Amino acid sequence: MNTRHRYIAIEGVIGVGKTSLARILSENLNVRLILENHDENPFLAQFYKDQRHYAFQTQLFFLLSRFRQQQELPEPDFFHSTLISDYIFPKDRIFAYINLSEAELTLYEKVMALMEVRVRKPDIVVYLQSSTERLMKNIRLRSRPYERDMSEEYIRTLNEGYNHFFFNYDESPLLIVNTTQLDFVNNSNHLAAITAEIEREQLGTRYFNPVDI
Repeated sequence: MNTRHRYIAIEGVIGVGKTSLARILSENLNVRLILENHDENPFLAQFYKDQRHYAFQTQLFFLLSRFRQQQELPEPDFFHSTLISDYIFPKDRIFAYINLSEAELTLYEKVMALMEVRVRKPDIVVYLQSSTERLMKNIRLRSRPYERDMSEEYIRTLNEGYNHFFFNYDESPLLIVNTTQLDFVNNSNHLAAITAEIEREQLGTRYFNPVDI
């Protein structure tokens, strides 16, 4: 498998399978994989137990961690291999606007403004969309310790935040895939359909709602 893209980013709400798809594509393409490291955030487990008290610390740690990782990406040129990532830097705002107070947001935006102009944009962003019910099912199945206290209300709010963000996203070509009925990890037809859509030439935003595959 080859690709015309130098930088592919997979995005979506917690539990949608973005990291799984990024891993599969990187293996099929034999290219470098960039993964967001949730486990290194020392505030995350506390945040899911007490969101109000630990939101700012959690958010700021993620912002700095993501920025450091993005700064380590090589500059695009003909000789560099493709990169695949399971997040984009600007999506940090989704969590900030859900979880931070007005005063915290003011400080956050000042820091974010200094960083985002120095971050490389993907050639294509793939937003994996799903229902809240399917997301909750996936989260329960994988049973990560720090996710066990997540409420369905929080995931629904997050899902709405992601949809609003990506329905207004225009920084890179965007492919929106409805994955509610898909299993691209275990079904090769589903994976092939998504892969083919990623490889189609496009500008702007395109929607892919697969049926009967």
